[in-house]
Amino acid sequence: MATTSTAPHILVIDDDPSIRELVVEYLGDNELRVSAGASGQDLFDLVDREAIDLVLLDLRLPGEDGMQLARKLRERASVPIIFLTGRVEEADRVMGLEMGADDYVTKPFSPRELLARVRAVLRRYQVQATLPERDNTRRAFRFAGWELNLRTRRLVSPQAESVELSNGEFSLLSALCRSPQRVLSRDQLLSMSRLHEAEVYDRTIDVQIRRLRMKVELDAANPALIVTERGAGYLLACEVQTLY
Repeated sequence: MATTSTAPHILVIDDDPSIRELVVEYLGDNELRVSAGASGQDLFDLVDREAIDLVLLDLRLPGEDGMQLARKLRERASVPIIFLTGRVEEADRVMGLEMGADDYVTKPFSPRELLARVRAVLRRYQVQATLPERDNTRRAFRFAGWELNLRTRRLVSPQAESVELSNGEFSLLSALCRSPQRVLSRDQLLSMSRLHEAEVYDRTIDVQIRRLRMKVELDAANPALIVTERGAGYLLACEVQTLY
């Protein structure tokens, strides 16, 4: 089943290729995007490059300590973690949860149960993401099928294609995403996007908006996403999902 760029993005890290294949196929068939790796290096490379919603992490990677990997991951992002492991001792489960895991799945596991646990953890984090106190820890915005990764400054279309943005366009789109469905004046957009500090020369907000529309609108002449409120400013006229 094909998935869109707005589907939650799951990362599975396990040295067993059969486990990776099973998880990628099953979660992918259930409307989730899935990436996979076999090592701690793969884990951090993918987390730094992609907007990951949840990590499935094997505790027993060869030569690596899954607990330590989880601790390092927690220092980088608030991404939820579910441990995959063959350990069944209560002490190991408790330690894993105390180290920051959101759930714990023991091998061999039922793919159906794993999917249920993944969805449950995602629901909890979506509720937390509505809280305003973590403004500076945002990792990405998703809106109308688009994904704006704040770390890589990468905009991905609903067709999973990268769209190049100038510094000014990225700053302006980020500002709009931070205040969706709210009219922002030109002065507010200048302040929120810091365009006056960026390399925009004599370009105006209106020029930047027009260029953004050419990239994200189906019909730039009749915009449905970045809408003009005559005499007031602009607004992003859709819901925005925030990843932390």
